[in-house]
Amino acid sequence: MARKPGFNTLAAHAGQLLDPYGAVSPPIYQTSTFAFPTVEEGARRAGSYSEAFYTRWGNPTLRLAEQRLAALEGAEACVLTASGMAAVAVAVLSVVGAGDHVVCAECVYSGTFELFRKTLPRLGVEATFVDPTDPENYVRGARPNTRLMYVETPANPVLAITDLRAVAEAAHRVGAVCVADNTFATPYNTRPLSLGVDVVVHSATKYLGGHHHLVLGAVAGPHRFLASWREQLRVFGGCADPFSAWLLLTGIQTLGLRVERQNATAQRLSEFLRGHPRVERVYYPGLTDHPGHEVAQRQMRGFGGVLSFEVRGGLEAGRTVVERLRWMKLAVSLGGVHSLVTHAASTTHVHVPREERLRAGISDGLIRVAVGVEDPEDLLDDLEQALA
Repeated sequence: MARKPGFNTLAAHAGQLLDPYGAVSPPIYQTSTFAFPTVEEGARRAGSYSEAFYTRWGNPTLRLAEQRLAALEGAEACVLTASGMAAVAVAVLSVVGAGDHVVCAECVYSGTFELFRKTLPRLGVEATFVDPTDPENYVRGARPNTRLMYVETPANPVLAITDLRAVAEAAHRVGAVCVADNTFATPYNTRPLSLGVDVVVHSATKYLGGHHHLVLGAVAGPHRFLASWREQLRVFGGCADPFSAWLLLTGIQTLGLRVERQNATAQRLSEFLRGHPRVERVYYPGLTDHPGHEVAQRQMRGFGGVLSFEVRGGLEAGRTVVERLRWMKLAVSLGGVHSLVTHAASTTHVHVPREERLRAGISDGLIRVAVGVEDPEDLLDDLEQALA
């Protein structure tokens, strides 16, 4: 029996795009629309979301990227979207409607939180937010009309870990769909569908693209959701473009190689920072004292490329450290080849009341590091000189 292909083989080869010239690197079908020979053929393509009708319906370059990502996630189907938030919206609105209820982790991406807190209530959907580190909180938060349970792991800002299998089981006990944001972990580290999760979403902008040069999202799962996903995209217009999909294909080819390096480097940086006299605390699931370490060991191949730490000295010390770094760039986002840092208290959350910020886990001295692929020794030296 032939061996089942490994992750890196799938990242380089999964999916089919028949090119008449046999191009090894897939071509970009950079077109908004496609001609068809007869009206009958046009009607067939329009009704089947053909990849050769109109790019808002589909496109050969998009389809190849979708097939490849589906293979990496172990999913039956995948749809690319214009951004990670478009993917979240497509997944959620394919499941819930007026009168429904959702249970969501309280520590999720800010855009996701706003979707559940502000947008869904205007559509007649209520949301309950729970501490996701205890899966039983999902059970306690459920109601008879609960249709969706949403989880993100690891989660900002302290890399909280959620037991995916336990939350999926909790969702299924009440007849709800379980959706997981797998952006931080990537399919290299975690495959939520294999743990019972129904649908996975990604900000493909991050690790999947991997080079800080595209904005895309993806939603993956069983075929039974596919028609609804595509209908949502067709109506709301959050479709991906062919060039970004081609860039995504290029990035996916090295995903396993990059993430393996980022896992190892993040572990080294975390261990270094944990012993540094100017550091109060380090948050990284690869450290044995992280509260989610045991769960992460069960469901992750590696612990990811993002870590956070609290520098002694509060707000001013945090600002000083990030401004002194040389190799690590002061910028939002994560998952690319360049290491990025953020000090939320002085940048992204500077206008958020301090009490509210602290409740979200963002202390005055909290710094997040999204590790790139630079030599670990250079990043260690960079942190040492900045902390000094």
